[in-house]
Amino acid sequence: MSFTNTPLYGGALTVDLPSNFADTSQIREVPDHQEVYLDTDGYSSIVIEILEYVDKPSDEAALQYHFADLVDGTGDSTTILKQERVEFGDNGLRDKPALALTFIQTPASPPPKRKTPEFVYIHLLLLRLKEQGSDVVVSVNVPHYKGEYEEAKEGEDTRLMKDGWAVRERVRETLRVVEWGLFGG
Repeated sequence: MSFTNTPLYGGALTVDLPSNFADTSQIREVPDHQEVYLDTDGYSSIVIEILEYVDKPSDEAALQYHFADLVDGTGDSTTILKQERVEFGDNGLRDKPALALTFIQTPASPPPKRKTPEFVYIHLLLLRLKEQGSDVVVSVNVPHYKGEYEEAKEGEDTRLMKDGWAVRERVRETLRVVEWGLFGG
C-alpha cells in the first residue's frame, strides 16, 4: 500500500493517507470540522474531526464519550476488540494523551434494496489537545460486503482488516500540526 502526504484543513495539519483515497469534499459537502477521504478502489473511509475538548474525569472516559457519539442510536451491534493508550509519532504530539479503540459494528437487518455490509471494522483514534480546547478524532472505517472480500481463517484478520490496521498506524505515525492556530485554544 502506498501513501501520500496529504494537507488537511488548508494545510494546518498533514498526514500520510493511502494514495488511492480521494477527498470527499470534491464530490459532496463536508462540514468544516471534518476531513473525509474515500477509497477509490473500495468502500473504506477515513474521517478526521476536530471537536471541542470533552472535559471528562479521564482520557478513557473521553474516548468512551466519542465512541458513544458514533455508535449510539444506530441500532447496530457493536463488539469492542481492543482499547489502548497510544502515542502519535515523534512529531510534536508524542507528549499529548492519545488512545485507540478497535471495534466491529454489525448492522441490524438491512433496509430493503440497500447494499449493507456484513460488518464494519473500525479504528478510532483520539488525540487530546487540552491546551487548544480540542479533541482530534480519527476513524478508519473498513466495511466488509458479502462476496466482496476474502474471508479469513478462524481467529485471523481479513486482508481488509490488515489494511485498516496499516492505515491506522500510518496516521498515528505521521499526523502533524503545521499551524497550531487552527485550534484557536
